[in-house]
Formats: sequence, C-alpha cells, structure tokens
Amino acid sequence: MLFDLSQPGRRAARLPASDVPHVELNELLPAEARAETPPPLPELAEPDVIRHFTNLSTLNMSVDTHFYPLGSCTMKYNPKRNERMANLPGLLDLHPYQHEQSLQGLLELLYELQRYLGEISGLPAVSLQPAAGAHGELAALMVAAAYYRDLGEQRTKVLTPDSAHGTNPASARMAGFDTVTIRSTPAGYVCLDDLRAKLDEQVAVLMITNPNTLGLFDRQIAEIADLVHERGGLVYLDGANMNAILGIARPGDFGADMMHYNPHKTFSGPHGGGGPGAGPICVTEKLDPFLPAPVVGRRDDDYFLDYDRPRSIGRVRTFFGNVGVLVRAYCYIRTYGPDGLRAVSENAVLNANYLLSRVKHFLPVPQGDRCMHEFVASAEHLKKEKGLKQPAMDLAKRLLDYGFHAPTVYFPLTVHDAVMVEPTETESKQTLDAFAETLFRVTGEAGEVLAEAPHSTLVSRPDEVRAARQTVLRWTAEQPAS
Repeated sequence: MLFDLSQPGRRAARLPASDVPHVELNELLPAEARAETPPPLPELAEPDVIRHFTNLSTLNMSVDTHFYPLGSCTMKYNPKRNERMANLPGLLDLHPYQHEQSLQGLLELLYELQRYLGEISGLPAVSLQPAAGAHGELAALMVAAAYYRDLGEQRTKVLTPDSAHGTNPASARMAGFDTVTIRSTPAGYVCLDDLRAKLDEQVAVLMITNPNTLGLFDRQIAEIADLVHERGGLVYLDGANMNAILGIARPGDFGADMMHYNPHKTFSGPHGGGGPGAGPICVTEKLDPFLPAPVVGRRDDDYFLDYDRPRSIGRVRTFFGNVGVLVRAYCYIRTYGPDGLRAVSENAVLNANYLLSRVKHFLPVPQGDRCMHEFVASAEHLKKEKGLKQPAMDLAKRLLDYGFHAPTVYFPLTVHDAVMVEPTETESKQTLDAFAETLFRVTGEAGEVLAEAPHSTLVSRPDEVRAARQTVLRWTAEQPAS
C-alpha cells in the first residue's frame, strides 16, 4: 500500500516559489469548507507514484486491452491516428476566447463537420454544442419545446417505447414533459395499436431508437413517423445505434425530425470514464431557428460563430462544444469517406450476425435469427438448469476470468435475464470465435462455479446494491487506506 511506502519529506515533484501575493487559506474559504486537519496523504518519491498507477492500470479492462462486447454502448477500438490529429499543436493549443479571425482553420473544420453530420443524417441543421448523447437528447427536446411555444401550442407528453434507453424518459422529464410508454410486440417492434391509442394533441415528441435496443430495424418506421406527424408531433431518433446504418439509411429520410449522435460510438473518440464527450444534434429546417447558439456559419470565405439567433434556446454548453472529441469524429469521417462509412456499418452488422449464429444454440435469442449491429440473448433457462438466481450476472462475472469484458446484462427489460452483445466492426473473426467458445464453455460449468465468479480478479463480487444505496463519497479515518 502507498501508506507503507510513505516517508516524511519524500516528494515526487517540487513546485517553484509562488509568484503571486500570499493569502491565508482562511481568507479564501469559509470555515465550513475547510478541514480541521490536513488529509493524511502519503509522502512518496516519483517512482513510487508511477509504479502505483501503472500497476493499477494493468487491473483495468479497456478496448485497448480486451474484447469489450458491451451491447448498446459500442465499445469499439478507436484508431490512434485520430488521437494524434486531435493533439496537433494547431488544434490543441487554441483558446476558445481567441478572436474568430485567428480560429479560421478550426471553425472551417467544425463547419464542415456540421455539413457531414447533416448529410449522413438527412437532417440539415446541426449544433455541435451538447456534451454527451443524453445531453443531446435534452437539448433537442428543449428545441422541440421552443418550437411549440413559438406555435402557441402547449404540448405535455413524450412517447417512448418500452425498449428505449433509460436516458430517453429521463431527458423528457428534465425538459418538462411527461413520459408515456409504448408497448412492443413479441417480435420486438413498436406496437402500432398501442401507439395509435396513446397519440393525441398533447404529444410533442415520439423518441425512438432505430435500430432499436434489441438490434432490430423497425420497418414500420415510416408509418410510425406519419402517425406522429398527423397529430402535429415530432419524431426524435435516438442516434445511439447509428453505427448500424451509416450510408445505408438516413433518419431524415425515414421520418425523423431530430436526432443526436454519439461520436465515440458512431465515429471515433474516448468512451466512458466521465471524461469529455460530445452529442451533436441534427434537426429539420423548421427547427433550425431554435438550435443552441452559436452555430458555426460561413460568410464568403470567412467562418464565424453565429449568435444572431433570436429564437434560439441559448447555450447548452460553454464555448462551442468539446472540440477535441469533435476533431476526432471529423478525422474519422474524412478517413473513411462515404463508401468507408457504409463498410463500417456492414461489418458491424456482419460481425453481430456471425456471433449470433454461434451462440443462439446455447443462449436463445428470443427476437429471431437475424439482427443489425447487436443482439439480445436470454440466460433465463440457466435458472432452472443450474439453480442460479441471476444467471446473466453470473455469466458476466465468469467471463472476467477468461479475459473478456462482460456484455450488457438485464437490459433491455423486455427480455428476461438479458445478455446484450455488440461485437462492433473492429473485431476479427478469431476474436469472435474465441468469445463464442468461451461463452459456450461457461454456460456448461457447474452452477456453484458461476455463482461465485469471478475467481481470478483482485476484487471478486462487491455488493453493488449496497454500494448504490449507501455510496461513500468522503474519506474517513475508519476506512482502510489503499
């Protein structure tokens, strides 16, 4: 442990003397914000610190170290060239408060990215501001609310299918709408009868994912959009699964009025860990005036930030978005081009169908033998066969012992003991075969082996329910140091 290595006076770095006037801490912070005593931090040399964090990093799973078949989250390998491009000094060292004339290269890049995202989606008006996919959902629903206020209409409802991502109803509620759930059919598609029964003049937006979270493309989508539009509503396309239809189908063409992208899923960028993200939104021309300001505009050969948008919902993010993430997406799109982006989706769909064909014999897939970029199997039969109380979780934990990150489990809720698998387009046939063979081996193991997994990790099974309900956010002297 770090505290065992601690010696008084050891330092990893020595800071230069302060070049600003000294001010006592009690003059900067109120008493309630200051601890009575300094925290008992270890005193370490630089090698101790480096070795500690390097060793910790080897305990992590990531897309750079393991196959990561996390359904719906698209944890794919990201080309490192895009990281290098985003770290070029001409991009990395810019400051958002610089004058626009000194940012012409970056603004041109962002302007072109807006055009690319609009073309890929079939929705021409684009804002790059939102900082995540769920943030994009919220921003788009705020755009919808502003649109109806401009029309003088008071609409209160957002419809979401029962297989929707959990962020959909959460975003709707945060935007001031009530959420109404639409049932799915046993085949996994939107139930049109239930949709018709719940459509009325109070419905502002239908939020739908297509392909949906079961990995199915709902071929009723044009009819669904027509039903919503006939009642004056808007269709929001959750773009989480756009990586399945790039260059093949465009949401604007099959009836969507709004959508968001997850650049890290569809294109390229860091994923997860609470770091910076992006969630650009695309909308139809009639919704363009309400987009967050500024958007990047072009006047002759100059690029500028357009703040002259009197009906805009205003800013939803400081500056003009998380530019480093957007640069990575731009580089990815430019690298692949139209044909390459289509090939990305074709390979994602091919890999998912190949893996489905390998596992459906021992992990049933309730919604059929074909899928788009992901599929949802069920481990429910293992309850009876092996006496397991939570078979999907047990499979997930056991896969860690074999060097595979777990798929998503228990989502969507429409499938009992769901095991949601997305291999992505970046994995080889050898990797998929190894995963399928391991999954087959695991499902054949004794129930007690699965119930106590993982067996080889430093931490076995933390009490996740207790951790969620009794979260510890403050270090106390009673807690063991590590």
